[in-house]
Order: sequence, then C-alpha cells, then structure tokens
Amino acid sequence: MNTIQQSLQNVRSRIDAAAQGCERLPEEVVLLAVSKTKPVEAIAEAIAAGQRAFGENYVQEGVDKIQYFAQRPEGADLEWHFIGPLQSNKSKLVAEHFAWCHTIDRLRIAQRLNEQRPSGLPPLNVLIQINISDEQSKSGIVLSELPALATAVAALPNITLRGLMAIPAPEDDYQRQLVVFRKMHDAFLALKHCSPQVDTLSMGMTDDMVAAIAAGSTMVRIGTAIFGARDYTQ
Repeated sequence: MNTIQQSLQNVRSRIDAAAQGCERLPEEVVLLAVSKTKPVEAIAEAIAAGQRAFGENYVQEGVDKIQYFAQRPEGADLEWHFIGPLQSNKSKLVAEHFAWCHTIDRLRIAQRLNEQRPSGLPPLNVLIQINISDEQSKSGIVLSELPALATAVAALPNITLRGLMAIPAPEDDYQRQLVVFRKMHDAFLALKHCSPQVDTLSMGMTDDMVAAIAAGSTMVRIGTAIFGARDYTQ
C-alpha cells in the first residue's frame, strides 16, 4: 500500500510532467492537499513529507484541525484554505481561522468575512467561485456576474481578492475538459487585467488536473490521490 509520502511524490511528479508538457514551470502550480474527513494523523504524515497547504470543506472540522496543529511545532507555517460552501452563520469561524476562502459567490458573504476578520491577522485571501458548467446543484456565479462582484469584493479592506475557483462538471474526455478550463483562464486573465493583485486560478482535481494545468491553473486541489478514498460514514 502506498504511503501518503509516496502518494504526494507521485502527485508532484504528475504536476511537474503536466507543467513541462505545456512549457510551464512546475513551481507555477501550487499543490493544495484536500484533507477533508481525514484524521490529523494523515495530515501529520503529509506535513512530514513537506506539504504545507491544506484545504478543508467543513468549517468546524477545519477549525478543529487548525487548532490542533497550532499547538504543535510542525504546524507553525501551515496554510489553511476553506474550499467548501460557506453559510452566513459559519463565516466568523472562517474569518478568524483560515488564510484563504475559495468559495465567494455573493457579496454578503464577502462583507461578513471582511467585518469579522480579526485586526491582528493579515487580510483574508479570497477567490470568487464560478459555476462554469452552469450546474444547478453547485455553488458559484455565472461569468456575466463576475465584473460587478469582483469590483465590490476588491473594495473591502480586510480581504484580498486573489482570483477565481471552479469545479467543472465531471468529464472524462481531455479535450472537453480543456475547453471548460480555458473559459476559466480567459475570465482569469480579464480579471487580472483589471485587478493587478489577482494571481490565483484554483481549478483541477485528481481526475482532471492535467487539463487544468495545460489551461493555466495556478493551484490544483488534490485529495483522493494523496489520502485515498474518503469515508463519509464516520
């Protein structure tokens, strides 16, 4: 059985190969290890293998892990990303504990995060989530709504708009994956032109990260290929 260390090495090798295959530098792509539902022991193994950025989908579970590692030497330089749907009643916990929030899809949530971000912390890094496949079951805005929301979010002083995030509909065909991801990259470039601080395009997961990197992703969110299949019955 592969260890988490071996799995991380395999994922990093895949990222390197995908980047080099489209004449990009591997260091242009950040690996975000999606650790939702995984125990702290698994995260500790990933930390020991050099991983520093982790993504959590559930607020309280993520806060518990952040607090656990904050009390340990190996947790000193970890970067925690909230990547799940965010309800208004949980925004304070995200504002107080996470460094990033990937799922901004309405101004009210951004305003709450801005108001609730503690003054002693740097601004919260945020991404606007785009529902690029127009799926009713998924969060995110349509591309036509991006300019207005981005302008309003960028004006908030305690958060920093860093870019865009998307979770396209599952698609097995590489070329069709590429078409969707390129639409996201076009939107990212347009946003970056208007907002120079924008530098992050979070897209690509275990099954589609090669196409995402080819289309210009700067951050891939990988869980299963690192930690194995999740058990949601716990």
